[in-house]
Amino acid sequence: MFVLSIVGARPQFIKAAAVIWAIAEHNRESADCAITHKIIHTGQHYDDNMSKVFFDELEIPRPDYNLGVGSGPHGVQTGQMLERIEAVLGKEKPDRVLVYGDTNSTLAGALVAAKLQIPIAHVEAGLRSFNRRMPEEINRVLTDHVSDILFCPTETAVKNLANEGISVGIYLVGDVMYDCVLFYANKSKAIESDTLEKLNIRPKSYYLATVHRAENTDDAARLSNIVQTLNEVAATDCPVILPLHPRTVASVAGLGFAFSNNVEVIKPLSYLKMVALEKNAKLILTDSGGVQKEAYLLRVPCITLRDETEWVETVEAGWNQVVGAEKSAIMEAVSKADRAQTHSWEPIFGQGHSAEKICSILLSSTKALNYGSRKTSAERK
Repeated sequence: MFVLSIVGARPQFIKAAAVIWAIAEHNRESADCAITHKIIHTGQHYDDNMSKVFFDELEIPRPDYNLGVGSGPHGVQTGQMLERIEAVLGKEKPDRVLVYGDTNSTLAGALVAAKLQIPIAHVEAGLRSFNRRMPEEINRVLTDHVSDILFCPTETAVKNLANEGISVGIYLVGDVMYDCVLFYANKSKAIESDTLEKLNIRPKSYYLATVHRAENTDDAARLSNIVQTLNEVAATDCPVILPLHPRTVASVAGLGFAFSNNVEVIKPLSYLKMVALEKNAKLILTDSGGVQKEAYLLRVPCITLRDETEWVETVEAGWNQVVGAEKSAIMEAVSKADRAQTHSWEPIFGQGHSAEKICSILLSSTKALNYGSRKTSAERK
């Protein structure tokens, strides 16, 4: 079996890493039915801090193809990906294409594979924010509807697909990012003290923040509120550590905003360093879907700087507050998080064996499924 993964952004490198380990383990144990695996990197994230460092640190093979698309408007970026991915898939002719998450790389990979009649498996299928203004939401919905295998991280994701008439080819496997958190637990310990020492912070004595979503960085009013609020939060007894995405650097500078001295602005971090900061934070404020989830997995309270979340389970469990970008709402949530008692914690994202399940299903799918065979419930009536 020949599987080709298409990735392009930081979260996808992490998710793909878990699948790559599972394939390698399978090949060691079952050489007679080995899986050939190759990687296309679209180049959506191309800065070393957002790309190369992840391949080095996660100890995953260098991509077989780096398409070098880079940043740009959604249409231009996706169009270039379509053209370049099509050339690779036409040459390689894999048995299955594997796409991850909700980026433009995800959508482009799925569309090309669908046009070429190559079966598609979507890792992290079924997530919905129900906000069609988010490019990620469009990418998720379209990718799910052209995929024949949908690997869902939660029961909610399964229900979302059912509500859209998709009920075949769905597998509840848990979340591969939990696999990564568990796999790297021991490795991250080795760099925790060094990471905290370099920033001159102690465990549970700081807040960690990330801001990169277009809905915040491209909206002057929202971004101004967030900058002001982080400055005010940092004026308390806890500094704010802010690994700043390049998008946000440009937006903050362009609008003439400034962070206070108690907001420690740093460059984007490698995976292990970010996990170390997340694990030891007193509280996390973020607009990242992945960081929300990692906060839950690491049992750290989270405040989401968006108007909705795909990870509703974290909210229902009491570990995540979704507050938007209004200063008063964020400050109230910070106060509430500081006062809150420890919430109960359940393994809502599986048991840490998601990639192993994905690998097993991929193997069985070559016999059980043909491209285009899946029908929605409406079509079967």
